[in-house]
Amino acid sequence: MASKTEQKNVRPTSVTNGWIVSLGVFAWAAALWYVRSHKKFDAIEAAMICIVSLALVNYLPDILFLKVHKRESTGLDWATWTPSVQRTCFKFIGLLATVGFIAFLYWLFPEYNRDFFGDHREHPVFYGDYIAMLSRILPWWLGLALPYIYFVDGRQKNKEDGFYAAGMAATFRFEKVDAGLLWQHCLSWLVKGYFFALMFTYCVRDLRKFMGYDFTLLQNFRTGFDLIFDLILLLDVGLSCVGYLFSFRIFDTNVRRAEPTFMGWGVALVCYQPFWSWISGTYLDYTRDYAWGAWLDNSPMFYEIWGVTILILYAIYVWATIMFGARFSNLTHRGILTNGPYRWTKHPAYIAKNLAFWLTYIPFIPHESAADSFRRCVMLLMLNYIYYLRAKTEEQNLGTDPAYVQYSEWIDKNGIFRWLPRSSKS
Repeated sequence: MASKTEQKNVRPTSVTNGWIVSLGVFAWAAALWYVRSHKKFDAIEAAMICIVSLALVNYLPDILFLKVHKRESTGLDWATWTPSVQRTCFKFIGLLATVGFIAFLYWLFPEYNRDFFGDHREHPVFYGDYIAMLSRILPWWLGLALPYIYFVDGRQKNKEDGFYAAGMAATFRFEKVDAGLLWQHCLSWLVKGYFFALMFTYCVRDLRKFMGYDFTLLQNFRTGFDLIFDLILLLDVGLSCVGYLFSFRIFDTNVRRAEPTFMGWGVALVCYQPFWSWISGTYLDYTRDYAWGAWLDNSPMFYEIWGVTILILYAIYVWATIMFGARFSNLTHRGILTNGPYRWTKHPAYIAKNLAFWLTYIPFIPHESAADSFRRCVMLLMLNYIYYLRAKTEEQNLGTDPAYVQYSEWIDKNGIFRWLPRSSKS
């Protein structure tokens, strides 16, 4: 038996396989080109085709080769079959109550129904594409959910899951409600409701732009940079959509634990709309309409070197997202990644993204005055600190998993930042 010291020096197996998630990206790219080539699809349909293509090419090899459905983390026992129609009905009621609660929040908050009753031609709803998508797929999704719940219920080790707790609460059987389980269930669905709406909206917007892109505009490095940058962002939000939309026990993409702290939620949400618009405009306006392109406009060689460096950083950022496969999600634990860029650091996406911020907005280059430049640097450092807090709260949440503890100890000894004092590592 290996000693504890030897175990610390072993990198845990990643929840995803690099070859499989790479195949998923190729499927996404093929679907992307297909929908662009065939003009019969609108942007919402095109987005769903790309999302489903990526999901299928992740899920099928996972099942066939990695046998993910047999992992302990699924909570399933394939040797038993003990379904219950009554329990399934309660779980389905719990699903309906959960979806209904999310729909109520969409109705309640103006962010989701702004101009919903107005003239859509002049003032389109920001989440209009998302709402249109839900109207198309929600009836089918709910219809397929019932047999899926019945099937999973028959294999589950712990039959009384979050949906069961929600079903008990929705039918006023409060004495049978596990409060902790219900709270975790609500948190995981709030994550899904908030982030999927945002990412799908971005995905359709960016996809619509790509479908109408004129490739004859590719005439120099600048236009090539813009296209590659846009494609990186499109891939990133597309991968995110897959993670938020598909969460199934039989594929081991279920949520293990949602972030339970106010701090964790706060530092994450402040980085996304609509909160970021208010924070950046009021307190962290480090951009000042002066970025690297304007700075290097008259130096073509340095412009290209600087631009390539930015693209490399964003490529590392999206590479980190790719490694999640169909498991990406903010504020939740859905398995531990130890491959790809996670082989070298626990937070490759945050590191690459924050470095890219500095190279993109160059606050250290004086534009108006030295004092203004210093002020912009301080504001960007404050944003960097927010990401630092995101990293730390994520580590605390993931730290409940022994696999992450082992991975952290391995990174401390083998990661690229092993030379830093342990309290400063990120």
